[in-house]
Amino acid sequence: MAENRKAVFAKKSFGQNFLVDQNYISKIIQSLDLSGSETVIEIGPGRGALTEKLLQQAGSVIAIELDRDMIELLKVKFSDKSNFLLIEDDVLKLDLGNIVASELMTGGSVKLVANLPYYISTAVLQQLIEHGTAFSEMVLMFQREVVERISAKPGESERGFLTVLVEAYLKFERLFDVPPTAFRPVPKIWSSVLRMRTRDLGMGVDKEFIKLLSNGFAQKRKTIFNNLKLRYSNAAEALAKADIDPTRRAETLSLDEWTGLYSRLDRGAESR
Repeated sequence: MAENRKAVFAKKSFGQNFLVDQNYISKIIQSLDLSGSETVIEIGPGRGALTEKLLQQAGSVIAIELDRDMIELLKVKFSDKSNFLLIEDDVLKLDLGNIVASELMTGGSVKLVANLPYYISTAVLQQLIEHGTAFSEMVLMFQREVVERISAKPGESERGFLTVLVEAYLKFERLFDVPPTAFRPVPKIWSSVLRMRTRDLGMGVDKEFIKLLSNGFAQKRKTIFNNLKLRYSNAAEALAKADIDPTRRAETLSLDEWTGLYSRLDRGAESR
């Protein structure tokens, strides 16, 4: 076929490692629990190994790809698929909420699947949190190191900004690990697949709370007070009212402590 005439190789600049093991491709498809009527948005389809299976079981597939070489391959490979749409863009520059709400949607639920490279995992998760209510389900594959960060408990060194952000806005379930041998080229690390759903908070994402987390984890070796004192004029008072020792580090705080602190900070007095 035409797509085999030109070899398309993975690019380090895009963090590409293509999932080729059919067993794990099938496990991801099964995790999405498709009924045949859904629209599935796939971030970074690469050579289309997962896309091919999705097109057989979903109502339609919207693939988002940035790599020009992959775009040309996908256009040829799925040119005869009426239920396939390719968006040629950087997912970090797109409004996923608008895509879901657009005329592209023909009814039914919308699910999302992605194999996220390390370097964009946090940024994409922030975007998915902002628009997560648009998706009934998200099945995401990360480097296992990222999953360990996401699931870290208070006091563990892996706990950081991403951990608390996910705790606050998402419910997640760790489904299975994927060995390096399932990919080409073979990476040095394992991957893990998560199922995620948005928490029903009855309100939108609070960007000021996210800014607090970012400030609090700005320098992990510093105490929580030292990270916040230059940004919030009443940091010492707020920590005291929240019953948080100012000498603690950010990774020791639970989600409840973060929300308690947030409610006591004078955000209008944030320093610049």
